[in-house]
Amino acid sequence: MKFNHYLNKLHESSQFKKFSEKNKKAYLCAGFFVIDMETGKHIHQIDYALPNKKVATFLLDEGVKIKISKQTLKKKLPEIKTDIKTDIDALKGIVEDEMKNRTVTENIKKIIAILHIYDNKIIWNLQCILDGLTLLQVHVDDVDQSVLKFDKHSLIDLIKKQPGLAGGMQQPQQSAQTIQQPQIQEQQQQVQEQPPSISLNKGKELLEKLQEELKKEKAAAKKSEKKKAKGKK
Repeated sequence: MKFNHYLNKLHESSQFKKFSEKNKKAYLCAGFFVIDMETGKHIHQIDYALPNKKVATFLLDEGVKIKISKQTLKKKLPEIKTDIKTDIDALKGIVEDEMKNRTVTENIKKIIAILHIYDNKIIWNLQCILDGLTLLQVHVDDVDQSVLKFDKHSLIDLIKKQPGLAGGMQQPQQSAQTIQQPQIQEQQQQVQEQPPSISLNKGKELLEKLQEELKKEKAAAKKSEKKKAKGKK
């Protein structure tokens, strides 16, 4: 599906028309999308920057809902003025082609995508969760779909590097309670200030997914141990 499909849906809604009447200087600054290949449940959000450096986030999956950020951004976000060229559905294929070129053989389970402007280019900043608790960070140029960045990480290693999260592997539910739910504008601010090296305590979706994968891995390990024990008998 094209980004403009969701933008048009937003512009045609009564909620946006009321919003734009009250906020004539608001402008399009970002998009946030979650593509979940396992559950088929996706998230589509579009963000407008306000003159007071807050962000209006429009949630588009169940009608149109709006949330205004409580915190203000440290710096102004650039405006997205041109049409978006890359289809949201095409992102998975772009990443998979690059994975083949780099002999990455795991399957993509989930993509978290932030659309924004960086270095005067419209960039898709992708965080892709793969089989085996692997994370890919990929930057895609919207105009020509070229891959500008491709980094592979272990989610477990990344958690170990995060202060206060290393123990979360033993008690994932407890660590989830200590991490506040992030706002999309905080992620955008990270993107603007520096190309993001993934920060799990600022990515609720990634943390939840990691907890699910850890549970699956533990269950599979227990199953394997039971089979081995039976085989020895």
